Amino acid sequence: MAIRLGDKAPNFSAESTDGHIDFYDWKGDSWVLLFSHPKDFTPVCTTELGAVAGLKPEFDKRGVKIIGISVDPLDSHQGWAQDIEDVTGNALSFPLLADPDHKIAEAFDMIHPNELATLTVRTVFVIAPDNTVKLTLTYPASTGRNWQEILRAIDSIQLTANHSVSTPSDWKPGEHVIAAPTFSDEEAEAKFGPLDKKKDYLRFVSQPG
Repeated sequence: MAIRLGDKAPNFSAESTDGHIDFYDWKGDSWVLLFSHPKDFTPVCTTELGAVAGLKPEFDKRGVKIIGISVDPLDSHQGWAQDIEDVTGNALSFPLLADPDHKIAEAFDMIHPNELATLTVRTVFVIAPDNTVKLTLTYPASTGRNWQEILRAIDSIQLTANHSVSTPSDWKPGEHVIAAPTFSDEEAEAKFGPLDKKKDYLRFVSQPG
């Protein structure tokens, strides 16, 4: 069954490059980025994992733990780590889960038979402190992910989780956001400051916080 927005992320236990992991215990009350890659020792995946390792300080700033997964076994992950560092200059800085029996991949619906019959597609899950899924993105095997966009999405998700706003198309942190329609103009102005009112239902305000 597909994991949908607002669903609880399934718990699991598995071996990883950082030792045995019980997902909920490891996660605690943090945000998590869980992402799958189709196979070890493949070109696109090598660039992706190196890119994420290099961006770990950015995820740390946002309080987001990173964890990767593929259906390859642990010894394969361990052997691949040196290639990732050789190619990208970034040492693996987060756990990679081994899932050779596909239990995690199937629980998270990461295997799409019409795309890759036995391998995980490039799926991203952003999971909130309460274990609910806040974002899902799925890419084909041939397309590397844009991690800057994923960071931008996390910024929006975290902002809108704490304030009664939404973010417009192509928003970046620090830019104006949209006041929730549940507020009257007077309430919105009292809460957020001056309104830039485009339509009755579209009122831009300064980013809170």
